[in-house]
Amino acid sequence: MRDCLVLSMVATLAAVVAASDYNYSHVLELSLLFYEAQRSGKLPIDNRIPWRGDSALADRGQNGEDLTGGYYDAGDFVKFGFTMASTTTLLSWGYLSYRDAYEAAGQAKYALSAIKWAGDYFIKCHVSPNELYGQVGDFNLDHTFWGRPEDLNMSRPAYKIDTQHPGSDLAGETAAALAAVSLVFRDVNPGYSSKCLEHAKQLYRFASQYRGLYHEAIKGAAQYYESTDYGDELTWAAAWLYKATDDPQFLDEAEHHYMKFRLKERPNEFFYNKKVAGVQILLAQLTRQPDYMEAAQAFCDFTVSYQKKTPKGLVYIDKFGTLCHAANVAFVCLQAADAGISPSKYRDFARQQIDYMLGDSGRSYVVGFGHNYPKQPHHAASSCLMRPAPCGWDAFNWPRENPQLLKGALVSGPDENDHYMDKREEYVYNEVTLDYNAGFQSAVAGLRHLQLEAFENNRT
Repeated sequence: MRDCLVLSMVATLAAVVAASDYNYSHVLELSLLFYEAQRSGKLPIDNRIPWRGDSALADRGQNGEDLTGGYYDAGDFVKFGFTMASTTTLLSWGYLSYRDAYEAAGQAKYALSAIKWAGDYFIKCHVSPNELYGQVGDFNLDHTFWGRPEDLNMSRPAYKIDTQHPGSDLAGETAAALAAVSLVFRDVNPGYSSKCLEHAKQLYRFASQYRGLYHEAIKGAAQYYESTDYGDELTWAAAWLYKATDDPQFLDEAEHHYMKFRLKERPNEFFYNKKVAGVQILLAQLTRQPDYMEAAQAFCDFTVSYQKKTPKGLVYIDKFGTLCHAANVAFVCLQAADAGISPSKYRDFARQQIDYMLGDSGRSYVVGFGHNYPKQPHHAASSCLMRPAPCGWDAFNWPRENPQLLKGALVSGPDENDHYMDKREEYVYNEVTLDYNAGFQSAVAGLRHLQLEAFENNRT
């Protein structure tokens, strides 16, 4: 009887995850191309984005440190360390959990390259144990320019945190990212993995010993990526370091932070500024303790059953990054399902949310994929004709498709009534950013992983 029940559950899971009409492997390929289009610095010889070249090669710290590399945040050319680090943590988590999806899609080497591109930059930015650059470029200066990053001709100041101007959130998130990167490369490149882990430990100690909000040190960040607390990042970093090291001290500290900062309460979202849901689910996976398992379930049950939704079924959390918010909760609830919490319900929910973005809503929200995808993402470089043609604000104002296809970019998305405007100037709908794609890509990998798992179980 039990064997029949197990076979029935496997068959149900297979039906749920195989029901999608969308090629998740192709979506992974495209999303990784989006990250390649966002690269700053000296591009590799195998650059796959023909309309991109070397850029911002003079990025330097206040004492001349080399800060080239990393990723441009959005359609502009500022490098924000906080969101870049959050993006890297989520991409790494998705790769660690669903590597088979990347391998089946033929994208494993590109995923590793995307993750390492960020890891290399964070190591450059961490110029001493208690000193971390968290932003390159001035947003107000940057927004006077519309064009290609290759043509940037403005001052690009660099901003950092240190013992006199701490940022526990920024240092903590960067520590989490590098701990996650170290896990990704543990078997592939052990030397690099160890280097990332050493930087992660130093950054976590810096974050713990010198407390503060990073946007108080890096004033320009407050306008766009304000951080409202740092308790979640301290806990997040300690949990990731425990996952990377198995050192019980890190778990003790994570649990101490969890209690001190009252992270047991149910959050409403999961994104770069609010990591609590991710903390709860990661600790549930690492410890299997009832408190964390129950907290993870409370978040996902609320999200699936009670969170506000659009008429077509998209979880609606915020008008900025509507799809990012939905994709992020889809991903972390896939992680909860992997921990054995309501797996069928959460996996079906994740598939519904991701498939809405890929076409179930009546259109695709991923540039270059599916039916009626966005043609005018709010992205300066892709709005330009190929060089040597000039590019400026005329390109922003010209009501036509972006000449360069920003493959794989997930746009901000529709409003609470599923209404969407595909116009470059309507950034509330058509913004693209590093963090918009991170949870989305990892959720897509999770759904592809479930397909592979279900097909294998059916076969045997």
